[in-house]
Amino acid sequence: MLAILGYAMICVFMFLIMTNRISALIALMVIPSIFALFAGFSFAKIGEMSLAGIEQLAPTGVMLMFAILYFGVMIDAGLFDPVVGKILKFVKGDPLKITLGTAVLVLLISLDGDGTTTYMITISAMLPLYKRIGMHPLILAAIAVLGNSVMNITPWAGAMARVVSALQLEMADVFVPLVPAMVGGSIWVLFTAYVFGLRERKRLGVIDLGDFYSEQQKYSENAATLEGVDTKRPKLRLINFALTVALMVTLILGLVPLQYLFMIAFAVAILINYPKLEEQKARIAAHASNVLAVVSLVFAAGVFTGILSGTKMVDAMANSLVSIIPEAWGPHFAIITAVASMPFTFFMSNDAYYFGILPILAEAASTYGVPAVEVARASLMGPAVHLLSPLVASTYLLVGMVKVDFGEFQRFTLLWAVGTSIIMIAVSLLTGAFSL
Repeated sequence: MLAILGYAMICVFMFLIMTNRISALIALMVIPSIFALFAGFSFAKIGEMSLAGIEQLAPTGVMLMFAILYFGVMIDAGLFDPVVGKILKFVKGDPLKITLGTAVLVLLISLDGDGTTTYMITISAMLPLYKRIGMHPLILAAIAVLGNSVMNITPWAGAMARVVSALQLEMADVFVPLVPAMVGGSIWVLFTAYVFGLRERKRLGVIDLGDFYSEQQKYSENAATLEGVDTKRPKLRLINFALTVALMVTLILGLVPLQYLFMIAFAVAILINYPKLEEQKARIAAHASNVLAVVSLVFAAGVFTGILSGTKMVDAMANSLVSIIPEAWGPHFAIITAVASMPFTFFMSNDAYYFGILPILAEAASTYGVPAVEVARASLMGPAVHLLSPLVASTYLLVGMVKVDFGEFQRFTLLWAVGTSIIMIAVSLLTGAFSL
């Protein structure tokens, strides 16, 4: 009975999310509560289970809050401004250099974990150059989405946050072993950009930009942040860069808990760049909506996972799933999850997959001795295909800015996106992030 209720809950949850009938935030709290009542649990007991889930996810919410604020301050202060100017100076009128420069820019800007910001900065800086050269805008869109997908598994990005929240794992345990996969994915993105650029160079040749270059360089430097020029701190770029490098090194080495690390990094960053109280308030207010959207989702996920676990629905569902999977496949649950993450995350939202399907897969895998942390890492192998889904809002922003047809964009990019996932899976297997 619990398994039937659990599957019904997942189906209702996914249907409501995918048809935009209710927001993920509301669905995560309301749907499991209703089904727990159907299962015979009292409202007080449901509250206890929900609170237990929220308490387990509170550290993740804290980390995400201050990570978003930190990278928001870095973008506001203009840390990435020189990158655009130097890329334009390097690429000049060579299509091959332009595509490689685009890939480098996307990979750097995507470190903030937000696809919307990445697309706005990248497209604003590079689209006029693509138009002037005569390069196909689909290439720009494809490189942007592939580069962003690789960085979509950073600890402060949405996918990683959902995985850790859904399975109640430590962020560092999931993320650090995936760093080699991110490096492999980044190399694949650069290779893809090289192939695109080589084709365009053969078609167009090298173009003399003339005065356009200097004008566009100035424009791009001004467009490299989403805020006004009064928020930029060009004299502090070296300090901001050193602070960011120190943050990333400390994060990877796991020397300090991520929550405290980002709290201190944000405090230092905002004190250095915006020492006046009014400036600090303005910067925090500017990013408050992003913080609220992400952190509220994490706490709502605590309700979902707390009820799913507390009612034992997830155990019943896992047992039923195990009973229909051939026994010989059991030890390979991680690689099965990795491959399945591509179609799963394309046809359903991140919320539906990571909060609805992943806990079932992890529980089923545990019966074969496959650790939940390996299943968690494997589930993060499909972001490149996921970002081509019509369920991803930021992708609509991308194709809208580039002015290409969504279906044409999907067809153009799909094979390269699958290639990105395959490369990341291969590197993960080679480095032991999860087993075959």
